[in-house]
Amino acid sequence: MIRFAIDARLNAYRQGGIAHYTRSLARAMASLLNADEELLLLEHRRSQTPLVPGVRRSRLLTPPHHRYEQFSLPVEVLFRHPSLLHSPDFIPPFLRSYPAVITIHDLAFLHFPEILDREARRYYGQIHQAVVSADAIIAVSQATRDDIVERLDVPPERITVIYEAADEHFRPLELSPGSTRVIDGQTLTAGTFLLFVSTIEPRKNIPTLLRALRICCDRRPAAGYRLVLAGARGWLDEPILALIGELGLNEHVIRIGFVGGEDLRWLYAACRIYLNPSRYEGFGLPALEALACGAPAIVADTSSLPEVVGDAAWLAPPLDLVAWADLIEQLWHDETAQADLRRRGPQQAARFSWQTAAAQTLAVYRRLVRRV
Repeated sequence: MIRFAIDARLNAYRQGGIAHYTRSLARAMASLLNADEELLLLEHRRSQTPLVPGVRRSRLLTPPHHRYEQFSLPVEVLFRHPSLLHSPDFIPPFLRSYPAVITIHDLAFLHFPEILDREARRYYGQIHQAVVSADAIIAVSQATRDDIVERLDVPPERITVIYEAADEHFRPLELSPGSTRVIDGQTLTAGTFLLFVSTIEPRKNIPTLLRALRICCDRRPAAGYRLVLAGARGWLDEPILALIGELGLNEHVIRIGFVGGEDLRWLYAACRIYLNPSRYEGFGLPALEALACGAPAIVADTSSLPEVVGDAAWLAPPLDLVAWADLIEQLWHDETAQADLRRRGPQQAARFSWQTAAAQTLAVYRRLVRRV
């Protein structure tokens, strides 16, 4: 029996992008295995419920990112007898007798080293050793692949680009005029708000969005511009949130916390415009989710975002305040353009699927196992 093991320990601690990637990939992969193949999810012991019901799992003691991980994890994994190990969280065990696949989602920690605390610097500081050690490297976008080649000096032929996808429940909603929903204590009305979805942190470039909004409000005070900031608080979020008051935008910005499930789908479908001014994204999953729900979108023309949205969104330089203000104002008042983007978005999102990602990832696994 060929046993493909996936390191899913991080899912017991976080619900962000890597955890979502691991769960979605494993769920799609489970139905694609051959008769002589088995999927094994290596979860942490604090995980009470299986990550993917019906998929075999084994619970480990070693916490993710632990300082002694490179000593204890190889021992724990060895006793599970994997034919291959996939590490979605960048860093594989360096001492092993089986091939290893790693996924690199982005290199934000190299572009913005100030986002790391001491423990994060220690963990992600292993990335150079990781790319040398790995038998195969998966990048989630062409932009990330190019970044790996440039920043880590990895030959491009060693990297396979396998795109992420929006989950199937992200799709357009039929909303009646004036439809409302209460989310995090805030009553929102469809078609009356701009939307930003992500963690509140510096690299998401929210100050550009806020300053552009200020320009829009000054130009057309009666337009009724309102911005919903949806996302958990992150590193150095206090100066960002303080800027709302400094710019006199308290009446124009609605702050809600982390949103998921049907509330998030409603936000995407109900917003007048989805905005993503991020300075750097390895893939930009919220942008794809927004397109899948038919949101007219304006995104930054940097890193992976143009690659993900194609011709289904408008692009703007991330630090050009006037360009952002101009596009927001134009799209806010142009119902024809909104309708065109609402049509294009789901078509673009349909180009990506977790079934495709799982099949391509399994192809990487099988190639390595045959080689061994």
